[in-house]
Amino acid sequence: MTVDAETTVIATGLEFPEGPIAMADGSIVLVEIKRGTLSRVATDGSVDVIADCGGGPNGAAIGPDGKVYICNNGGFEWSEANGLTMPGEQPDDYAGGSIQRVDLETGDVEELYTHAEGHRLCGPNDLVFDETGGFWFTDHGKNRARTRDRGGLYYAKADGSEIREVVHPLLAPNGVGLSPDGATLYVAETYEGRLYSWELSGPGEIAGYFGPGHRGVVLADPEGGPLFDSLAVDGEGNVCVATIRNGGITVITPQGVHHHVPYDDPITTNICFGGPDRRTAFVTLSGTGQLVSRPWPTAGLELAFNG
Repeated sequence: MTVDAETTVIATGLEFPEGPIAMADGSIVLVEIKRGTLSRVATDGSVDVIADCGGGPNGAAIGPDGKVYICNNGGFEWSEANGLTMPGEQPDDYAGGSIQRVDLETGDVEELYTHAEGHRLCGPNDLVFDETGGFWFTDHGKNRARTRDRGGLYYAKADGSEIREVVHPLLAPNGVGLSPDGATLYVAETYEGRLYSWELSGPGEIAGYFGPGHRGVVLADPEGGPLFDSLAVDGEGNVCVATIRNGGITVITPQGVHHHVPYDDPITTNICFGGPDRRTAFVTLSGTGQLVSRPWPTAGLELAFNG
């Protein structure tokens, strides 16, 4: 990979990294989807496995109890082409998706949710906590040779007491985030390459909600056919979406204006903010198995339980 002057390679050899979390000690906790682990990347680039999650750990976030909550998509088939690792269809050993909770101290993995309102979770992808300790998450679904699941948007409580399907169907929903004031929810749809927004009236509640078919406002629909992956919101309310095909980070303002920060890896999957004043962007380049960083012009949003 060609590295520009602003980009620093922190770690290589990762097995499809995603879900980065910037920790107070300077390390990055992330998932390795192909490896099936929650791992920690130290500041010197060394990698230690925190927990073996199995399946396909995907999005990750710190919850109100200090544990890491993981969207486990159930795993993929994998292939290699042109020096890139690529996820594929539902694997033969697929047993369904789940929401997991991992103790960072012990590495213990707890299965928190496997179903919502009687329906099996298919491919949970990404999550974001609100200030009350509840979290929104997306279910991307799974692809098979001739069929594809319809995904959805869900809300759940961290204590395991409640999970609700809020919007269904969505076409492969992926990244999810909240605006700085917590009043707007953003969801990226992968194959359509669109960013949707919903105004919220309270924790887990969409304003003017009329049922599971409640579609969001299309905030951005960039030309060129990018595939949208996971996202992070900065302190000014800009939504920073990782893109596949035209690898990089597409920065979208609350008004829908966007620009692109390119990376050489066409499978750029996620971004988080850390470092002094949260002005360092940490980006997962999953196709080439790298974690990289670069200075960012705006400070990242301080997340609910990862201050």
